[in-house]
Amino acid sequence: MARKKKLDITADIFEDFESVDREYLSDESEENDDTSRKSGTLRVISLGGLGEVGKNMTVLEYENDIIIIDCGFGFPDENMLGVDYVIPDTTYLQENADKVRGIYLTHGHEDHIGALPYVLKELNVPVYGTLLTLGILENKLIEHKMERTVELICVSAGDTIQSGCFTVEPIRVNHSIADSVAYAIKTPVGVVIYTGDFKIDLTPIEGEMMDLTRFGEYGKQGVIAMLCESTNAEREGFTPSERKVGQSFDNIFRDCKKRIIIATFSSNVHRVQQIIDASIRYGRKVAITGRSMINVVTAARKLGYMRLPDDMLIDISRIKSYRPEELTIITTGSQGEPMSALYRMAYSNHDKVELGLDDLVVISAHAIPGNEVTVNKIINELLKKGVGVVYDQVAEVHVSGHACREEIKLLTALVKPKYFIPIHGEYKHLVKCAEIAEYLGIEKDNIFISDIGRVLEITDDGYAGFAENVPSGKVLVDGLGVGDVGSVVLRDRKHLSQDGLIVVVAAVDTIGGLLVSEPDIVTRGFVYVKESEELMDEIKYYAELSIEECLNGGIVDINTMKSRIKDDLTKFLYSRTMRKPMILTTIIEI
Repeated sequence: MARKKKLDITADIFEDFESVDREYLSDESEENDDTSRKSGTLRVISLGGLGEVGKNMTVLEYENDIIIIDCGFGFPDENMLGVDYVIPDTTYLQENADKVRGIYLTHGHEDHIGALPYVLKELNVPVYGTLLTLGILENKLIEHKMERTVELICVSAGDTIQSGCFTVEPIRVNHSIADSVAYAIKTPVGVVIYTGDFKIDLTPIEGEMMDLTRFGEYGKQGVIAMLCESTNAEREGFTPSERKVGQSFDNIFRDCKKRIIIATFSSNVHRVQQIIDASIRYGRKVAITGRSMINVVTAARKLGYMRLPDDMLIDISRIKSYRPEELTIITTGSQGEPMSALYRMAYSNHDKVELGLDDLVVISAHAIPGNEVTVNKIINELLKKGVGVVYDQVAEVHVSGHACREEIKLLTALVKPKYFIPIHGEYKHLVKCAEIAEYLGIEKDNIFISDIGRVLEITDDGYAGFAENVPSGKVLVDGLGVGDVGSVVLRDRKHLSQDGLIVVVAAVDTIGGLLVSEPDIVTRGFVYVKESEELMDEIKYYAELSIEECLNGGIVDINTMKSRIKDDLTKFLYSRTMRKPMILTTIIEI
């Protein structure tokens, strides 16, 4: 059974195919409100992770019980200027909070746990996960300085947990982070298998290989539905073992006389352990930089998932005491994130590490879709400094943690689900995953490519089809603000970034109908004032003309006057410059 304990977050864990719409047909009402909801129906709802990479969140609902699987964030796209993270819209869960029995986590990656500090402020429910997953999560809760106690319940593969009408069993899988699990969920309509992120690694760095036997046992008993990850569904063959990266590290370390800086995902505990092992083997001390890397290494060492002798670990402030060939630095920033440790090193803004000719940087990660440009910028900047750079296109310093086509085939053949639901991937990945299922003999009408917020219903007599949509979408996190940045703010930010800003300030006597003084004009991001004095004089002239026309015409309403100034200047500036800067007006009444 699950080991239940209440963890106070103030605990000292960190110091240091093509998609086809299939409507379920019945003789009952087709209305989409709760009164039309049929009893004896399992509802499968994805609130994230479909048509995108990241933001994974899946909901299973049966009558008065709901469980949630994963709760991750995604990275903003190029149009979300200034946004830090994107999290799922949980309005539907908040509206049904009394039904939610718990949140189950498959593993400790950010795209599966990153939204929890925000969601747990709205949903007071227990969180289930393996030991390392909860250790990483607890650090995040500490960072967010949440004021209440969160119930974290530690589970292991083979446990059974009762959550309302659902019986949940974690099943061991291999992935690029330790302690990853899939879930077998016994529901009143049958068993649902949720794979989470997985790969079949016959030689894992730590622990045992994926428990294929248990999946096969469920397949023999009968599985109503399988939700299968799709990230690598385009790739043929099998995903290489993590040990292959260890061999590459050994080749890099063996003859290297330079200081080695390796950037990787902080949560890839096995990758970090292999870096440490290579450093020990070749007599190098290890320094760690980057907040998330320090957090994860601290938690993993405390919980026994990482071995690093104390005499091998040095503080980053002491690195100048060692020759280049005596030192390894493990850092964050493998995705080129602005202000990450590697980013600051590349642009000479790191307060402890200055890179040069005596350094070799290894980027041990593959760029997440959308991050390719930022990663390439860092590589180019490092090369300009004369720093040696090794990355996955030129050496085997990264392997994926996700299953390729043959692994998906094998697992699906073992589970033998009646219904197959691709998850976790862009739309092209979902389609390719669906094609695999059809190739294995699953009927096309039993394969469902869903959308975020769309409800898939499976009835107790074994039929399945799409029903209504629930509230869903993206909530943007910007600094401490959650959800306060919407389409209007993003539109304004984009406008400002493209055409700049002009501010018009004027004082008027509305009673006397007089312009007290000529308008002041301030610009930002539009033109360089000293080189555009003639244009600035024209802007001032047209602003003054617009104000006087309003006053002479008896218009003394401030809002009407501001709107008139904006319209007149917009027309003039477009005719003069073919640009439309944002125009803000301030009218002071005297």
